Amino acid sequence: MNMRTLLMTTALACTALAGFAQANDTSSSQAVPYHYGMPLHVGKVISMIEPSTLDCKVVTAEMKYIDSASGKPAAITYLKLSDACSYQN
Repeated sequence: MNMRTLLMTTALACTALAGFAQANDTSSSQAVPYHYGMPLHVGKVISMIEPSTLDCKVVTAEMKYIDSASGKPAAITYLKLSDACSYQN
């Protein structure tokens, strides 16, 4: 009986810790679409992601960065030509 109680308590504690870790994760902020003239306060770029494609076309890219004004992580999406356009003549 004691072993079952110990295992159940351990499982619940692990589940609670995982829930707290997800609740405190600030890196999963929603990306805001960029519009012309929008002020950006980029302190440090964390990552730049774009879908890979073999065709030269417009794709939606995402940039994750640290906002220099607030110091918090932020994300923005924007339209750009794919990297495949650099390799085609």
